[in-house]
Amino acid sequence: MNTPLAIGIDLGTSGARAVAMTPDFEIVAQGAARLADFGASRREPRIWWQAVEAALRAVLAKVDRAWVHAIAVDATSGTLLPVDVDGTPLAEPLMYDDKVSDAALLARIAAVILAESGAHGATSGLAKALVFQSVPGVTKILHQADWIAGRLAGHFGTTDENNALKTGYDPIDRHWPEWIAATGLRTELLPRVVAPGAPIETIAPEMASTFGLSEEVEIIAGTTDGCASFLATGADRPGDGVTALGSTLTLKLLCDRPIFAPDFGIYSHRINGMWLAGGASNSGGKVLAHFFSTDEIARMSNGIDADISTGLDFYPLLEPGERFPVLDPAWAPRLEPRPADDADFLKAMLEGISAIEKLGYDRLTELGAPPLHSIRSLGGGAANPAWTAIRRHKLGVPFLPAYSQEAAAGTARLALIGLESVGDL
Repeated sequence: MNTPLAIGIDLGTSGARAVAMTPDFEIVAQGAARLADFGASRREPRIWWQAVEAALRAVLAKVDRAWVHAIAVDATSGTLLPVDVDGTPLAEPLMYDDKVSDAALLARIAAVILAESGAHGATSGLAKALVFQSVPGVTKILHQADWIAGRLAGHFGTTDENNALKTGYDPIDRHWPEWIAATGLRTELLPRVVAPGAPIETIAPEMASTFGLSEEVEIIAGTTDGCASFLATGADRPGDGVTALGSTLTLKLLCDRPIFAPDFGIYSHRINGMWLAGGASNSGGKVLAHFFSTDEIARMSNGIDADISTGLDFYPLLEPGERFPVLDPAWAPRLEPRPADDADFLKAMLEGISAIEKLGYDRLTELGAPPLHSIRSLGGGAANPAWTAIRRHKLGVPFLPAYSQEAAAGTARLALIGLESVGDL
């Protein structure tokens, strides 16, 4: 193969995946490794690295390494760790879903934070950074993707605009805002921020030797796992929407302007000269799984007629509280009256989640986003034909195939952008 290759690496909650991609977006090799193969803890950076290394080696074994020109990394948004000057982790990382319980610390943030900031809440990167700044010897507080990229580059201290959002970065003015210092955080501990797809530096010589790569390989700034998943689908025009039908319902819409609406749980990432706006509902597949097994859902779905509505107005939640497309900690579930037929009950829940999806995209448009003109779907729910048919009725736009379901493919696209910026394509 006589064409440059870019490699995208996705570090998720259960493992690492890597893909090699050509400049015309063809995926020519893939590799994967489970975190569990290297240890029981998802919180140990050593295990993260071993899984990434295994996935990367699996890809490199299938391509001509001389043609690898760039590598980029995505990882879970909001996972942070403190490191010393050599990049050595100094404390157990706080994961994306860990909550900071220090009320006084959270109050310091609440007193100064701007309403539009992505750093609200006990799980924010900013709250975790305030916890970590007291760790002895800390010189930088990094996001998970930053640390992996730092291992490859041999330099720790750079992040991307998407990972930085939940730590308080201002994506509109493109800097760490002054109010962050008012929280008491030592801002010198924050990494420098570059755009996703921007070159960081060439690969560290020892890493080039370890993986049999050229020392000219560019390490490119990556993104969050959510943004990478969007890019992987091939969506690239304002009005392109991507719905992830996993345990929760997540919507992202490509926009020509930023949409920040904290009252509706909406924020935006800057990506490829555009904006990715959206939010995540507390509804989704986990509600279905509470009532029925995977096999039961598949069996009953085969008998669902999507053309005939149940007439029920369900809002499927397991407990009170919603975050998008409404933000209300007391928002009540609606799962009654329950039909006597389990298949009708499932159908009503699918209709309800589909209605939430439509409300989410409508809400984005009301707030200034372009109208939804196409949908690509990700997650386990995307394979359910009855659910897809119900969603088609609700949304009324073309359903397009996702180019890839792999977040690593989206990150590989960013690596290609970086190659183009340095003239290697």
